[in-house]
Amino acid sequence: MHIVRIGLDLAKYVFHLHGVDERGKVVLRKTLRRPAVALFFANLPPCIVGMEASNGAHYWAKTFSELGHDVRLISPQFVTPYVKSNKNDRNDAEAICEAVGRPNMRFVPVKSAEQLAIQAIHRIRSRLVANRVRLVNQIRGLLGEHGVVIAQTIGNLRRALPRIVDEESNGLNSIVRELIGELREELIDLDRRVAIYDRKIRELYRTSAACQRLGMVEGIGPITATALVAAAGDAKCFKNGRQFAAWIGLVPRQRSSGGRSRLLGISKRGDRYLRTLLIHGARAALGRIRGKQDPRSLWLLKARERHHPNVVAVALANKNARIAWSLLASGMSYDQRLTVSSA
Repeated sequence: MHIVRIGLDLAKYVFHLHGVDERGKVVLRKTLRRPAVALFFANLPPCIVGMEASNGAHYWAKTFSELGHDVRLISPQFVTPYVKSNKNDRNDAEAICEAVGRPNMRFVPVKSAEQLAIQAIHRIRSRLVANRVRLVNQIRGLLGEHGVVIAQTIGNLRRALPRIVDEESNGLNSIVRELIGELREELIDLDRRVAIYDRKIRELYRTSAACQRLGMVEGIGPITATALVAAAGDAKCFKNGRQFAAWIGLVPRQRSSGGRSRLLGISKRGDRYLRTLLIHGARAALGRIRGKQDPRSLWLLKARERHHPNVVAVALANKNARIAWSLLASGMSYDQRLTVSSA
């Protein structure tokens, strides 16, 4: 029995394996408990191991790579077409084994422990920010029921809450005033916790040369730079900057047929968090171009005259993604003059 390729269906406790030889003939179907997985692959000659890029995949990829295996992670959406008949763990393992053997299959880069740590900081911060948004909306809704309307932005709410809670002449019910006071304390606590993670991100940004290079690009700050490094620390996994931008989902969707090309809105594939950061950073950069005479700003001003601001923001985010790939892949520092000719 000579196994050349294995499809591994990941799970919490029970793992299913499907292996084939060089002719594609099935030579292995096996079910393993979690403690036996590493031992099984340690006693197996080096081969290709395919897994879906799901929870725990990067941990197992590192483990199997250290044992000498060639590990390839696949996005689950590319495995689905190879599932035969009913979906179950055994059929999933077979589909993964089939998909990993396709010559033109796209694979997910394996993240290092440092990348996963940075990603964890971003995910926790993102959850705290989302909780804060929900809390602010709830406070606005409760106050709106009693005729108290506050201008937009969280800053206006922070400034108005002390007056609303402390002044008894505003006509608020005492119970509602007490509840708003409790929600205000919760908002202060969330602000404090978000600030802690902001400091962690700034510290990572200051100690990373790659992040420092990315931060020189207009529209990329410490949060976006560290998120880019966490998502694609090894940019050489991508052929070029356009492929990297397509991976993030910043290129047009296509619906072409019969020799007629039809381009739609951006595909929105890949990492939504990373795409959001790039677009918001591009919007911030667009707000600071007036009065500037450098070629990049002039290009953006001309684009603003022809297109909607949102279209220009996405175009700038696409361009920044390509520049970020170039800086990560080459190790060079950012030079704005080199980006003007392609603008």
